[in-house]
Parts: sequence; structure tokens; C-alpha cells
Amino acid sequence: MPPRPLPQLTLALFKPDVCANPLLPPRILDAVRARDFDLVALRELLWARADAEQFYAEHRDRFFFERLCGYMTSGPFQALILSKPDAIKSWRALIGPTHPVRARLNSPDTLRALYGLTDTRNSFHGSDSEKTAWREIGFFFPEFDVDAWRATAGGK
Repeated sequence: MPPRPLPQLTLALFKPDVCANPLLPPRILDAVRARDFDLVALRELLWARADAEQFYAEHRDRFFFERLCGYMTSGPFQALILSKPDAIKSWRALIGPTHPVRARLNSPDTLRALYGLTDTRNSFHGSDSEKTAWREIGFFFPEFDVDAWRATAGGK
């Protein structure tokens, strides 16, 4: 029997528009579990403007920066660490294209097609690479010990 692939971690965000409806996060978590993701950690947050500006600093000069920071400080949201082999690619496939209108046309079963509102209010975030995932996980979960995780649950 071939060895089982090692799990990968990714950061997922359920943004404020999703969390504004208390029925949606549990429904979305069901969809996440149905696709064999393990929920490693979950944290609910309410950001100050400085938090949003720090996390999205790489977009500071982009036209959508102000709108994005306003959106992400508009209410509580959830940060999650998800795990499974190929977690980054799998989570990004589940959330779908960044623009919900495009998602509805091209990927109608994705989470953004189902719940996204606009290109800025697109309901979800997913890390785009392993390097980004480590940085983002550290931002939201500074106490998370990757080595301890790998030694226990991560090495299943």
C-alpha cells in the first residue's frame, strides 16, 4: 500500500458577510468537513482598522484597499486552520473564483458562487501558497506550534 500523503495546512477566512448570518458558518463548516478537511483551529475576530491594514498591507496601493479594509472591519469574522493533503489547492477550489459573479457563471457549486456578494465582499479567503499559508496562520494564530501539530495530529 502506498504511503498516505502528509497533510498540508491552509488558512481560511469566513468574512463578515458570512458571519453576519449565524446559520451560515455551521452550514459552511459542514461543507468543509464533507470534503475531508480537518478543522485544526478556529477563532472569531473583530478587527480594528489597523489589523486590516496590517494583514492587507501588500494591497495598500491597489484601488480596492480602502474598500477591503472597511469590509473586513464591518463585523466579526472567523479565521480557521484547515488540514488535508493538498489543502491549499482544495480549499481554493471549494471557495471558487474571487469574483462571485464569475463564480456563479463558471463554478456554480463553489462557496463564493453560493454566498459571495461582490468582488470585494467575496465572503472567503484562502492562502495561495504554502509560504503564504505559514505567514497568514502566524498572523491569526501566533501561538500555533506547527512542530507540535506535525508530531501529533499532523502526522496521522
